[in-house]
Amino acid sequence: MFSVMSKILKEDLPKAALILLIFSIICGLLYTLAVTGISQLLFPDKANGSIVEVNGKKYGSELLAQQFNDEKHMWGRIMNVDTKTFTDKDGSPVMYASPSNLTPAGETKQKDKGELKEDEKQMKELVADRVAMIRKANPEQTDKKVPVDLVTCSGSGLDPGISVAAAEYQIPRLVKTTGKSEAELRKIVDKYTVHKFLGIFGEEYVNVLKVNLALEGILK
Repeated sequence: MFSVMSKILKEDLPKAALILLIFSIICGLLYTLAVTGISQLLFPDKANGSIVEVNGKKYGSELLAQQFNDEKHMWGRIMNVDTKTFTDKDGSPVMYASPSNLTPAGETKQKDKGELKEDEKQMKELVADRVAMIRKANPEQTDKKVPVDLVTCSGSGLDPGISVAAAEYQIPRLVKTTGKSEAELRKIVDKYTVHKFLGIFGEEYVNVLKVNLALEGILK
């Protein structure tokens, strides 16, 4: 038994350690450097987070939603925003969004007036409140249905885009609050609409951050 252990320690262990070191260097260092270098060379914008930067100022990532709720901006999807849990190094609150895990089925242990509520009922109440909020902000569209993506959270809680229908729904309000014509607004929406990949895969969506930066004159 002792001789077997001694052989392992003297012969097999150094070999195993050498193999571990070699593959750690190849997979952990060389591969990482190669992938990072190639991505920085071929896709520098995407490799660095798809940051929207104008004249040296960074306005956020085009892949992450930001919350807009004033009348002069286009609104994105509903966000569950938490500004109390996280702070930066200076102690200032950092906005953090999370998805809603409510589903039309099942039961949640969240209580309301001492009674358990079903997810379906709670969702209906939340959506009703959101519909009322959207209709109040867009009184010109009271005769039209509110697009579903304006009253529901995305899976990530940080979806950067809305449907073309949801963007179109807000145009009458933006005509009134921004002073831009309907044609100007439609041109902006069209410019920042992301189309289906190869015209087949995925869905068209409007990037809300870019539209709002265009409304402010930051993006052209």
